[in-house]
Amino acid sequence: QVQLVESGGGLVQAGGSLRLSCAASGRTFIFNNYAMAWFRQAPGKEREFVAAISWSGGTAYYADSVKGRFTISRDNAENTVYLQMNSLKSEDTAVYYCAAKRTRTVVNGPPRGIDYWGQGTQVTVSS
Repeated sequence: QVQLVESGGGLVQAGGSLRLSCAASGRTFIFNNYAMAWFRQAPGKEREFVAAISWSGGTAYYADSVKGRFTISRDNAENTVYLQMNSLKSEDTAVYYCAAKRTRTVVNGPPRGIDYWGQGTQVTVSS
């Protein structure tokens, strides 16, 4: 059974920073066979794509709304993906979900056909 466990969410003031982590585990789960991504869902809104990173970490893709403020990275030795969020805005308030997509291609857009989802972590930005 594959588990994606997010951590690092919380309450932060506008303009502040947070770093989310997502630890992947599973007896048959080979982390570097997967592109990893972050999505978010605000109250009353649909889940939306935030950022994705290829299996090697060599390519990344961001939603326009976070480009230049958020950075996705991964540590394949630790089976962990990160999302560094700077210059946070109130509109970044949402539940953030980690996602895994089995592919070894480059990342050039939001991944489709997600194989695994995490349970989510709340990020609240106060203005």
